[in-house]
Amino acid sequence: MTGMVDALRQIAELGGPVVLLLLVISVLTASVVLLKLWQMRVAHLGQHRALKTALELWDVGDFAGAKAQVSRSRSYLKQLVSMAMLDGADPDRLRAEAETRFARLEGGFRFLDTVSQLSPLLGLFGTVLGMISAFQALQDAGAQVDPSILAGGIWVALMTTAVGLAVAMPTSLVLSWFEGRMDAERVFAERALQSIL
Repeated sequence: MTGMVDALRQIAELGGPVVLLLLVISVLTASVVLLKLWQMRVAHLGQHRALKTALELWDVGDFAGAKAQVSRSRSYLKQLVSMAMLDGADPDRLRAEAETRFARLEGGFRFLDTVSQLSPLLGLFGTVLGMISAFQALQDAGAQVDPSILAGGIWVALMTTAVGLAVAMPTSLVLSWFEGRMDAERVFAERALQSIL
């Protein structure tokens, strides 16, 4: 653990405040991703076997069997499907309730989207600052120009871009996966409501 902390400290010292900011953002991003994974697990996202069976029973007219299957479900959509099976259920109210449930699960997606878009720009900003610093060092050297001064400044400057991309790429992949899961949930909920109502 100490070795990892030392490595992060060294990267932050080399890359400057931009790399430090990107490291903080990466920790926050990892926290949001873990929270979303936990929420999806607790909600039993995608685990609709009992609800699918209930919908099949409902379609053939076995309403009592369908309601019994719904009661066995552990899905976060269980209550929504159960409400839809009541006489006089309001479709608009049920769709609004479904959207409320989806919004809870999608909380944090905008943060992940912002991180995936902003991290490369922050990395590029750090690169520009690093290049300015490298050229200032080159100018300060005057007639005693040593190419290693410029080369050292450039590789340090490019490190910020690499860190920005290292934060953005996995965040973008995870966000796409989360959004795909939620799209599938929306399709299932809409199909369930149309089947029942």
